[in-house]
Amino acid sequence: MGLVQRLVAWGRRLRRDVIALWFATRHPAMPLVARLLAVCVVAYALSPVDLIPDFIPVLGYLDEAVLLPLGIWLCLAMIPPDVLADCRMRADRWVSEKRPRPRSLAGLVAVLGVWLGMAYAGYRLLAD
Repeated sequence: MGLVQRLVAWGRRLRRDVIALWFATRHPAMPLVARLLAVCVVAYALSPVDLIPDFIPVLGYLDEAVLLPLGIWLCLAMIPPDVLADCRMRADRWVSEKRPRPRSLAGLVAVLGVWLGMAYAGYRLLAD
């Protein structure tokens, strides 16, 4: 299998795992710490906007290429195997039915909040 095929397969698994984490956040057997981390990762992964816009060279893709996969991996490592298997099965079904990717309003609000906070901090620094 060539590099391109491996990257495509990895991308598909990543998409499936984000949806599996979305299901895991609602699973009753999820440990609290894993649930809280998964909520943060899923909110950011499914947010329609990025913390670092993609048009910024190198840094724009850093969150999608490095930080997000690391967050997903950490969440997956914290989920009990039976919960993960159930959530992955549900995610596979979701993807096979070609349902649209869920969106996260909480992620959007959080990212916009960070942007507004940074803008305010920049304003305060320049105003003084």
